[in-house]
Amino acid sequence: MSEQGGIVVLDFGGQYTQLIARRIREQRVFSAILPCNAPLARIRKYEPAGIVLSGGPCSVYDPGAPSCDPAVLSLGVPVLGICYGLQWIAHTLGGRVQPAERREYGPADLELRNGSPLFAGFPKRLKIWMSHGDNVLELPQGFHLTGATGNSLSAAEDSARRIFAVQFHPEVRHTERGDEILRNFVVGICGARPDWSGASFIAETVEAIRKQVGQERALCALSGGVDSAVAAALVHRAIGDRLTNVFVDNGVLRKDEFQETIALLEQRVGLKVIGVDAAERFLARLKGITDPEEKRKRIGAEFIAVFADQARKLADLGSIRFLVQGTLYPDVIESVAVRGPSATIKSHHNVGGLPADLPFELVEPLRELFKDEVRSIGLELGLPEELLTKHPFPGPGLAVRILGEVEPEGLRTIRDADKIVVEEIRRAGLYEKTWQAFAVLLPVHSVGVMGDERTYGKAIAVRVVESEDAMTADWARLPAEVLERISTRIVNEVPGVNRVVYDISSKPPSTIEWE
Repeated sequence: MSEQGGIVVLDFGGQYTQLIARRIREQRVFSAILPCNAPLARIRKYEPAGIVLSGGPCSVYDPGAPSCDPAVLSLGVPVLGICYGLQWIAHTLGGRVQPAERREYGPADLELRNGSPLFAGFPKRLKIWMSHGDNVLELPQGFHLTGATGNSLSAAEDSARRIFAVQFHPEVRHTERGDEILRNFVVGICGARPDWSGASFIAETVEAIRKQVGQERALCALSGGVDSAVAAALVHRAIGDRLTNVFVDNGVLRKDEFQETIALLEQRVGLKVIGVDAAERFLARLKGITDPEEKRKRIGAEFIAVFADQARKLADLGSIRFLVQGTLYPDVIESVAVRGPSATIKSHHNVGGLPADLPFELVEPLRELFKDEVRSIGLELGLPEELLTKHPFPGPGLAVRILGEVEPEGLRTIRDADKIVVEEIRRAGLYEKTWQAFAVLLPVHSVGVMGDERTYGKAIAVRVVESEDAMTADWARLPAEVLERISTRIVNEVPGVNRVVYDISSKPPSTIEWE
């Protein structure tokens, strides 16, 4: 996978930016996301075949509205502006943008006009997905209209300068033939090479790891999930026995997960794993803590302290300078605004939860990938299917599935309830069809009747979602009989629980995890 000759996506702060990059990779073309204010030299380094300007939450007239170097429009490669990208192009080149009389959010009908290579072979009308509050009223000189809805100018281009722009979002599934629109731009207009593949990613990533680590040694922070296992396999391929894998029992793992994970990683993946029982020190750090961000940060800091201790214990084999993590792009985009002016949603323990005085240099070979891409890489590396299909599990573990303080009794309750949820989802044949299924212990008690007696018991929320990349998610429409079995088993088998509720919130507005 060459980083040259692909598509550079400039991020103006839109939450769909990562989806644009993802859809481009689905065309087997490399894509890189850079902040909108990236210097031209950094953009040129990629020798891009084309540039995409993302959407964003701002108006071009807002104080401090995001902008990029106007020279981006004259680099000699095709440019596609999406939503805010269209408005920025129009505003920058002398057109006129103003707040819409009627905002457009959701589905709309696009009427195509005047022909365009962006819509080659398309019918005259298209269902699209809008999300904007400003409209372009006048196009800059040299541009002509190629599509409109009843409410707004929705597609335009300057054929001579190869600048294309759309007001809608072709990257979301709600836009009809959106993938084809992006393919027409990426492959047809830009002529980008479709050479992005799992095999090429592995080869180039292994070489990059060897260059970064040199002859030094590294620790890998295994979590038992797909991401860290794939990261470990990549780094092991690059530096061999100079990698030491560490799996920590942080006291907030699922039932039996510590022993089962070590066995899986050693016997099925072939990794040498050091298991560290650090449950007591983690739980001591969490005592009295109820704020979810503080939980995440304390757990992140304690992980680093444990790994630093392990590095000192292994010092007789040579100093350990690097720490390997299975950080993914959704972890990054939600934790810290590292691209454009995106909002921080919560601190992932690998990213925003790390201490400032980190004693390691990080190796994060999967940092720019999505979960399904990581699974594809894992398959290419020969990892077992039972590992690759595991549902994601948060780094802070059950600490963010117990709302409130983490205490031993609550941990026993959530472990038993969570195991039942997963068992019943598997029994129904839905495990591989859903993104995540788990239980949440709520900080409430409710009145119930059990055995003709009044009870005042705990409440469990069940959360099962469908998603492609965790950036957006929808609640799974489970059959009633599956929900009934889950509820009946939890109430009958988990001491102290007398009520089970099902979470039917999507993301957004909710997140997948409750904390």
